[in-house]
Amino acid sequence: MVFIMHAFVIARLKIIFWLLLFSSTVHAQTFEVASAQISKIGNGYVLNAEIKYPLTPRVLEAIVNGVPIIFEQEFELVKSTYLLGNYWQWNETLWSADIRHELRYHALSQQYVLQAIDTNSQRNFPTLSVALQALGQIKDLTLPPEYLEDTENLTLQLRSGIDLYALPTPMRPGALISSKWQLTSPWVDAQWD
Repeated sequence: MVFIMHAFVIARLKIIFWLLLFSSTVHAQTFEVASAQISKIGNGYVLNAEIKYPLTPRVLEAIVNGVPIIFEQEFELVKSTYLLGNYWQWNETLWSADIRHELRYHALSQQYVLQAIDTNSQRNFPTLSVALQALGQIKDLTLPPEYLEDTENLTLQLRSGIDLYALPTPMRPGALISSKWQLTSPWVDAQWD
C-alpha cells in the first residue's frame, strides 16, 4: 500500500513537472515596444521609439514564400481627467493615427522590400533581420501641436501588430484563429522628456 501511494505521488509530480515545462515553452511571443520617448524640439514634440519584432515560424514561412505582410504601428494621444481624487479617471482619446508598412520578399533580387503604405516609399534590405530592425525604428515622428499645449495629463500610447485582415483571402481565416499570428504588442505609454 505504501509503495502504491509513493508511486502515485511520483507520477503526480512528474505530470506537474511536464505541465510546467510545457506551459513555459508554449509562452506566446509578441511584438515589444522596447522604448518610446517624447522630446520637445522647438515649439513641438517628436516621438522616438524602438519596436522589437520576433516572428513566429509561421509568419517567417509566409514572408519567405512571398506573402506580403502588413505591419501596423498605432498611436493614441489620451487625456486623463481625474474624478473623485485619484480614485477614478475619465480617458478621452484626442488623436489617433497609424503607420502601415508592407514587408515582402522579392525572390528574383533576393531582397526584402519594406514599403510605407501611405507614402509608397520603399527600401530594400539584404536580410530579414535588417528589414525588421529598420521597421522597428521610429525617428522624429512629429506629434500634432494642437493637442500638446498642456501636456500634464496627456499620455501617448503606442503598439504594433500585423494586420491580419490584409492577408490574402485563403490565409485569413487560419491566421485569425491561430495564436501563431497573434503578435500584437500591448499598449505602451511613451515617456515625456
